[in-house]
Amino acid sequence: MPAETHSTHEPVTPDEVFAMVRSHLAEILEIDDDTITMDSTFADDLNADSLALIELVEALEEDLGERTVGFTVDDEDLGDLKSVRDAVEYVIARLGATAA
Repeated sequence: MPAETHSTHEPVTPDEVFAMVRSHLAEILEIDDDTITMDSTFADDLNADSLALIELVEALEEDLGERTVGFTVDDEDLGDLKSVRDAVEYVIARLGATAA
């Protein structure tokens, strides 16, 4: 089977998504990943601007695209992502929709 039509990886858990988000944000924002929690808000707690969020989305699409064919984040949904929890929940919901 061509690689584009299936995935050989196990489903991604919310903890794995949180770890990805936290790791990428720490790198993008050049901060310690221990300072990033599920309840951290992008603007107020992490001082992340829209460019940082775009970088985060691109990194997640790259990571998850290797595991789940067709994973993308819709540009119009970026404005709804205010916290790390929002991002994790969004990714999990999108992964569910992709797998369906």
